[in-house]
Amino acid sequence: MGGGAVVQGSIDPNRVEAPVTVKAYLMCAFAAFGGIFFGYDSGYINGVMGMDYFIKQIEGPDATSLSGNHKSLITSILSAGTFFGALMAGDIADWIGRRTTIIGGCIVFLIGVALQTASAGLALIVAGRLVAGFGVGSVSAILILYMSEIAPRKVRGALVSGYQFCVTVGLLLASAVDYGTQDRNDSGSYRIPIALQMLWALILGIGLFILPESPRYFVKKGKLDNAAKVLARLRGQPIESDFIQDELAEIIANHEYEMSVAPSGGYWSTWLNCFRGSLWKGSSNVRRTVLGTSLQMMQQWTGVNFVFYFGTTFFKQLGTIQNPFLISLVTTLVNVFSTPISFWSMEKIGRRPLLLWGALGMVICQFIVAIIGTVTSAEPAVKAMIAFICIYIFFFASTWGPGAWVVIGEIYPLPMRARGVALSTASNWLWNCIIAVITPYMVDEDKGNLGAKVFYIWGGLCTLCFIYAYFLIPETKGLTLEQVDRMLEETTPRTSAKWVPHSTYAADMGFTDKVDVANVENASQEEV
Repeated sequence: MGGGAVVQGSIDPNRVEAPVTVKAYLMCAFAAFGGIFFGYDSGYINGVMGMDYFIKQIEGPDATSLSGNHKSLITSILSAGTFFGALMAGDIADWIGRRTTIIGGCIVFLIGVALQTASAGLALIVAGRLVAGFGVGSVSAILILYMSEIAPRKVRGALVSGYQFCVTVGLLLASAVDYGTQDRNDSGSYRIPIALQMLWALILGIGLFILPESPRYFVKKGKLDNAAKVLARLRGQPIESDFIQDELAEIIANHEYEMSVAPSGGYWSTWLNCFRGSLWKGSSNVRRTVLGTSLQMMQQWTGVNFVFYFGTTFFKQLGTIQNPFLISLVTTLVNVFSTPISFWSMEKIGRRPLLLWGALGMVICQFIVAIIGTVTSAEPAVKAMIAFICIYIFFFASTWGPGAWVVIGEIYPLPMRARGVALSTASNWLWNCIIAVITPYMVDEDKGNLGAKVFYIWGGLCTLCFIYAYFLIPETKGLTLEQVDRMLEETTPRTSAKWVPHSTYAADMGFTDKVDVANVENASQEEV
């Protein structure tokens, strides 16, 4: 169904979206479920690499631990796959749609899990994690894009935070399953945790067949009738409703405005659009791309994945802990129960304050851990270190964990949103990979042997995160995606919290009277 839609916009910036319904909330909440298999896939390897049976499968019958090289390769190869999977997903999502791309990512992931489950040595588990990485990368990128585009503005931050909460649940489930199978003296010790991932991918992939496509994708493709239908379904309103008319007109008008500023061209031209403009102008495409990619880099610089990837082996090195698996499970529980705080705080306090105070809290905790670990290794000191590691995880889980994902889903204009979110997610996985590669060399006893001193590094990097958030993170709470575009044009990050919507794109583009927009998106039909 091509154009043919008749829309009427509003001049009132407060009337560009329907009230939130339970149906809309539940549809977005289900999409967040994808975080479970992302979290589970990231988390299960921590425990598996500490299992005696798995170690002997990889290193030989006399081995007691994985070599630093193998540990680094097994951990980081997933992130290498996710990096390229996320990059490719941006193109695919603009070509076949957000929902279909996620379903395709689930299928690729299932193939990778099957390879890992069948593995009895290093080669196949590495190959399986690489393939699974392509699936996880595409899903993690496009799920954030999809949720940001379908979620009502008043709860968008909470719903995207729900994705991060599901990531933490996945990490918890992985820790629990690892804990339950660690003492098995057969291949089930590692094959059960690996194979269980298939369940999460199947639930997400099958469930997405029921959910609608993003209305903003249909606007980008010029299929305005389809956009109106799915928007009405998402908002629980009839197509003729003023709410649907106003929101659709605003989305179309914003897209028209963005296309007039940066017209579409060929395939490479659309990629180059992500890097056009001046770095010193807050609303330029290149500034948004740098903001999204550097924000995800900073999230990895907080060092939290050191705890979740290498926590078991790190706690073993402390010497006084009898059951490092149990301590890893505790840190994961803290992660899970801290994240839901962001459901409330992301909308009530805002993105910018949370990232600022979260970074400050992490800095304090990390330097305390580093100082204690440097001065003494007595049992009471180790317990204090674990306590402050848990507090540090609390600060991450309630601020930077969900906050980075929320912001990257909001800052890009529609013509480049899929590629922008893909680049940002790829940045996350690139730095995830880099940290996974270098960390064993920093902390292993036969390498850098930093031990608790590694927290000096994480503390220093979190100091940079605080400075970064102060100067570069804008406040986006309570705004539609289209209003975020206008806000970035008219404010700086430090003044953005005071910005109030004062006009609509529909009014600026002449959509305030009933207008037939059958042909207004014809140019977008040619987009890649």
